[in-house]
Amino acid sequence: MSRRAWTCAALAAALGACAKSEAPVPQPAPAAPAARDVVLFLGDSLTAGYGLPQEESYPALLEARWRAEGRGRRARNAGVSGATSAGVLENLSWSLAPDVAVAVVAVGGNDGLRGLSVPELEKNLDAIVSRVQAAGVKAVVAGMRMPPNYGKDYAERFAAVYPRVAARRKAALVPFLLEGVAGRKALNQPDGIHPNAEGQRAVAETVHAALLKEGLL
Repeated sequence: MSRRAWTCAALAAALGACAKSEAPVPQPAPAAPAARDVVLFLGDSLTAGYGLPQEESYPALLEARWRAEGRGRRARNAGVSGATSAGVLENLSWSLAPDVAVAVVAVGGNDGLRGLSVPELEKNLDAIVSRVQAAGVKAVVAGMRMPPNYGKDYAERFAAVYPRVAARRKAALVPFLLEGVAGRKALNQPDGIHPNAEGQRAVAETVHAALLKEGLL
């Protein structure tokens, strides 16, 4: 073989080797998107289950019920004791994971107890619901009320925030989270504010009925 022919053959062999080494490497298939099966509970100590074992909070009671009924829903309790509507809004991005299908927004109790601005509560609640919906998550607004000793005007303006925001954002509404529980000594802890174990069961029933009615289970 001539020197030129040998050089060409060597070059061709080298190019062939490079071509073989640059063959596409099979890539793993992309991961399937997370199943949206979580009901997220946003709120304060009422949701967190203050003063009780975690399994006695109403979100935990609901998950146990849904599991027993084979509903394919999980509960995630993002309640934080002491949280105001502003605090829940500030930390919302940490809670809105891709597997969340429904968010129950139960905020405002601490706003009211501290006598914070009703317009500020409405602005924060509206922003929370708006961001939840923008993430493709169904929002459920859980109403709160203040006791009459906070003044009739304040209590009425406070209570009106929840149905107004729900209507504006076309979100589902639980008219009052503590329906049948607030003010009943037998269903509350000694502080008269936080539901006891039986009270949490009553709250769970209220929320379950609302979710069922809205077709969110």
